[in-house]
Amino acid sequence: MRADRVFAYGAAAGLLGDLLLGDPRRGHPVAVFGRAAGAVERLLWRDDRGRGALHAGVCAGGAVALGALASLAVRRSPAASVALTGVATWAVVGGTSLAREARVIGRALEAGDVEAARARLPHLCGRDPQALDADGIARAVVESVAENTSDAVVGALVWGALGGVPGLVGFRAVNTLDAMVGHKSARYRRYGWASARLDDVAGWPGARLTAVLAAVAGGNARGAVRAWRTDAVKHPSPNAGPVEASFAGALGVRLGGTLSYGGRIEHRPVLNGEGRAVDVGDIERAVRLSRRVGWLALGVSAVARGLVKGARS
Repeated sequence: MRADRVFAYGAAAGLLGDLLLGDPRRGHPVAVFGRAAGAVERLLWRDDRGRGALHAGVCAGGAVALGALASLAVRRSPAASVALTGVATWAVVGGTSLAREARVIGRALEAGDVEAARARLPHLCGRDPQALDADGIARAVVESVAENTSDAVVGALVWGALGGVPGLVGFRAVNTLDAMVGHKSARYRRYGWASARLDDVAGWPGARLTAVLAAVAGGNARGAVRAWRTDAVKHPSPNAGPVEASFAGALGVRLGGTLSYGGRIEHRPVLNGEGRAVDVGDIERAVRLSRRVGWLALGVSAVARGLVKGARS
């Protein structure tokens, strides 16, 4: 069986598995990787960029190597290769968990239970929930759905198209390292620099594809493209900017503005200033758009996989 068909069938099976089953309840591979990366950090940590770069190389390189070894072990069996791709895709994407958490918060807001929504928000993003009212929570959820559509679904599929199973697991490893050590705290400002920059590079293609597909699937392509072109560059993140701006334009809402992380206030630019303020109903709209973007990304990635293999042959 051709490699592009192996990827297409396997990735489709993995997305279906995520849709039907969600994340594994116990022994999630990403959690296992996180514990291993934590152990490496305890051995290597110094307030030094070089040590941080070594940490990123060991952890991400180890994940890619394991993916490559697994792929070599099943390369003679098309069925086993499809199964491996499916399991890897299911393990690294997180669309169902993303949608579930967003909807739990949305239902709490609809019921008027702001405290329950605040208590649940840390499951989805790192905002300070006590600093947010109901509309602020809804905006945080929509922004998180947009950003994680790229990080938890589209980016993985893009790298799966480029590199097969090693690409899938390598992208998730890089993204996990950024979440663990890539933030600008006193401990990780130097040590996490390499992981953060590696995540910026790895996330670049998936973020642009997510922005394009949000414009295609959102019902307001002109608004999405306009917000992307005018506002994305103002965002402090080179990858979250295009994604959040495109979602804002596609949904006709206004994102960005003042927010709080870990007690630190940030004044971010407004994305799609022509849109209206986010309300609780926009959470479900964002989740549905995220789903459409994910399935479109599967199709684009399957085609791209065929082009990659054709160029190599």
